Amino acid sequence: MRGQRAALRPSRAQTRGAAIAALVALAPLLPAAAVALGSHEVDARLPYLCTLPSGPQTATVRIRATVPDRATVGETIAAADVSTTLELPAAVAAELTALEAATVRMETTLTVGVGQNGGSTDVTWLGTSQPAAVPAEGPLTLTSTGDVPALTTGTAGELTLTAGNLAVGLAPSKADGTPTGPASLSVSCVPGPDAEGRTSLAGIPVTPGSTGTPSPGAPSTAPTAPSSSPASFPSSSAAPSGQPSTPAGRETAGGAAGAPPDPASASDAGKGPRVATGNAPATAARPKAPPCVTEKPTSTSLSAYITGYSNVRKLDGASLIPVSCVQLEQGEPVIDFRPDGSIHLLQKSEGSLLYQGRKQSPPFTSTFLTFGFAPTTATLVLEQAGPLVVESDVLLVFPDNIAETYIRVPLVLRVLDVEVNGTPLDVGPGCRTVKPLTSPEPQPAKYPGDHLVLLGKGQLLNGTDATGYVLTSGGPLTGEVTVPAFKGCGAGGENLDRLLTAAISGPGNHIRQIQGQTCAVGVEVPTEGQCTADRQPYVVPKPER
Repeated sequence: MRGQRAALRPSRAQTRGAAIAALVALAPLLPAAAVALGSHEVDARLPYLCTLPSGPQTATVRIRATVPDRATVGETIAAADVSTTLELPAAVAAELTALEAATVRMETTLTVGVGQNGGSTDVTWLGTSQPAAVPAEGPLTLTSTGDVPALTTGTAGELTLTAGNLAVGLAPSKADGTPTGPASLSVSCVPGPDAEGRTSLAGIPVTPGSTGTPSPGAPSTAPTAPSSSPASFPSSSAAPSGQPSTPAGRETAGGAAGAPPDPASASDAGKGPRVATGNAPATAARPKAPPCVTEKPTSTSLSAYITGYSNVRKLDGASLIPVSCVQLEQGEPVIDFRPDGSIHLLQKSEGSLLYQGRKQSPPFTSTFLTFGFAPTTATLVLEQAGPLVVESDVLLVFPDNIAETYIRVPLVLRVLDVEVNGTPLDVGPGCRTVKPLTSPEPQPAKYPGDHLVLLGKGQLLNGTDATGYVLTSGGPLTGEVTVPAFKGCGAGGENLDRLLTAAISGPGNHIRQIQGQTCAVGVEVPTEGQCTADRQPYVVPKPER
């Protein structure tokens, strides 16, 4: 690798000229202006009737979201900034206090009816709240947030969204952080009698997108969510009434999805609203991967797949982290002239994991010998608990450009299922680490808190492909992580927190992730070989130890 030559220190003008030449080579890294889209704010407060273990209670549900103010046939319709606020009466707070609960966390599954031209289907909006203090007096108010499935329709006419039943899972905890007994409460809510005629959330006009599109008066088949496609989002029937939802895709622990025909094919013309599947028409040579469709992309949008291994030091083994979708919005690049004469191209981007509408990895299964002798198989999920931040620093040393990239993201490890020596162990619905996974942080003052840190290093030689890791082309990322203690594990009065903590938690776990080539989703003509026909990442990386 070539560096600066001490005997040939360039002048300021020469250095700036070299920087311009380097920036020409780095043009794919530089974002263009974003696209502004019209939107409508949803804010509905509705009376609900909720059934708790102790009996029925009246409640108020507030649903907020941002939806497009219009759409065209075939265009993806996605709700953003979705939140569900549940206000329960003081009697419910008193019940939690009686259980010695100091805080409570909520998971919600809201059924939303989607209708158009007489046809209808149901989708589910999932959400999770942060732990909130149980009030000493007055009502209990909790707000959940989460990503929701996108929709698309093959016919013109107003598309309506209507609030339906709400399933709630409450996970109360004591002041010391341990779960109460019982560890969770299931609440089933339905719109109250006074909500009749008020449950409409939005009406989105859908206009014809091209010649030959069916008109609003044309017959429309009843819209349905796909029932067999691995890429389809869970419908309201995915969670039993009154039960908190499990992480999206729990039933598909393999984490891979097939590639059915292009969802925008001509066979879809004239069909009503449906959940957008987001599958790419892939060739047989392309490995299977979960959907990675960017909704409402801008000219700075990127998407990529990532996979790899994480060692579990206590168990003397490695866990395969499955192929996962990552979506990013690139920040504005900044040229930094340093006092030592060096020039750096700095860029900060933000993004998230995405799996079936939620910020998480696909579920994955790991098998180890617990305590050295008991074969144990666990199904796990990595849930994103805050922003994913990418900081790239490219040292411009013409003709070489040396890149260093840090990726920071808070991830909570959630345990779905456990089998010990072939015998199922019920860990309950809320088994997870007490805080995000933690890595050594080189800049703790700038980036406080618990989070994973991955580092990638690479080189861009003008006129050739990048080597090592560069954000746009991918490559290896490495890091070390401490797995925190577990909480909320167990059912039927059995507390498994200490067992899982003793078996898994601890420092010194090495991570090696491989990111594939990114897809520049929002550009007019993506580079060949980087994106599928429907703008998903074409490259599916293979894990490396």
